Amino acid sequence: MNEDARRPLPLDVAEAADRAARVSYGRLLAYLSARARDVAKAEDALADAFQAALKSWPVAGVPDNPEAWLLTAARRNLDHAARHGKVRAAAAPALAWLQDEIAARGGDGFPDERLKLLFVCAHPAIDPAARAPLMLQTVLGLDAARIASAFLVSPAAMGQRLVRAKTKIRDAGLRFAVPESDELADRLEFVLDAIYAAYGSGWDAIAGADPRQRGLTEEAIWLARLVVGLLPNEPEARGLLALMLYCESRKAARRDADGRFVPLAEQDIGLWSRDMIGEAEAALRAAAGMGRLGRYQLEAAIQSAHAQRGLIGRTPWHGIATLYEGLVRLSPTVGALVGRAAAVAEAEDAAKGLALLADIPAAAVADYQPYWALSGHLLLKLDRSAEAADSFRRAAGLSEDPAVRAFLLEKIFS
Repeated sequence: MNEDARRPLPLDVAEAADRAARVSYGRLLAYLSARARDVAKAEDALADAFQAALKSWPVAGVPDNPEAWLLTAARRNLDHAARHGKVRAAAAPALAWLQDEIAARGGDGFPDERLKLLFVCAHPAIDPAARAPLMLQTVLGLDAARIASAFLVSPAAMGQRLVRAKTKIRDAGLRFAVPESDELADRLEFVLDAIYAAYGSGWDAIAGADPRQRGLTEEAIWLARLVVGLLPNEPEARGLLALMLYCESRKAARRDADGRFVPLAEQDIGLWSRDMIGEAEAALRAAAGMGRLGRYQLEAAIQSAHAQRGLIGRTPWHGIATLYEGLVRLSPTVGALVGRAAAVAEAEDAAKGLALLADIPAAAVADYQPYWALSGHLLLKLDRSAEAADSFRRAAGLSEDPAVRAFLLEKIFS
């Protein structure tokens, strides 16, 4: 192996490349896709540009505008590939854009090319189960393992799902235009799901967590704001924005001064962002005024109820349990079912919460960390210490965040 290949990158180069990957990947890919009319080729060109940066920047220095450097390098890669016949007008793309580079940058009402690409990926010809994952991979650059975690499936299954989607697109020779304004609402659900999954992937992106996910929460909130601007009369877009703002408002309180995990019930409400909570409340009120209830509005309402502890000094668990009941009826996801069990346990008693957990199919929660963490918590309350320890160990094993893992393991000896 070449000695230079083993030498670690200078810190400024590593940080610049990491930041460019986090902040600019989706924007660069969207721009290049418009130029190449082929997302797969754009991905390859961008990957080659990043590789070139890691070779060039340690020698020549980090450029003043890393994003512009990467864009120039990637465009050069595309042009080179085109000259050698690797990109042909007749080739069936993995995903294609029917507009040229200039038209793609304005005049169609989209405020951001990444948002445009999200709606393109929600084309009805694509398998519904693959649409949101495809958005996460294409626009935000997440790998199959991270996407699989967000959708509670195995990495192998998610990888196969993505491959099948791209193969179908290629074999059918599908080409995709930016949707007309009257088509946006039908694709909105999948776009919102992808944005929320991106936010969830970045939830633990703080000290000690995976540095590759830093910035995803901010990116997701920014994209949600863009969706609200694009579709101001869609209540679920406002509901999702409110939900993420409520969660993000508590970011500073999720770790103590020593970096230890602090559960919601024990967080210092003085560290919660009142500005974010206020914005979330306004978004939720606006959504409620539109008279079309949806999943994200209910989830935001639950977070709004948690925020009431900052005003009344206690958590209104009975109200939260009622909201969860409505959420389960509307959207009985595993997360909603576990959340209802937790709320009922607090509003009534631990035994009732544990009974609700027991009703969830075992296969659905085998790798779902919140289920096992809640199971341990309720079993401990019922003085079933040995069983609680088993649940806490399983939850800890499913936790990627070292601080959360340490918190759960400490519960075994509490």
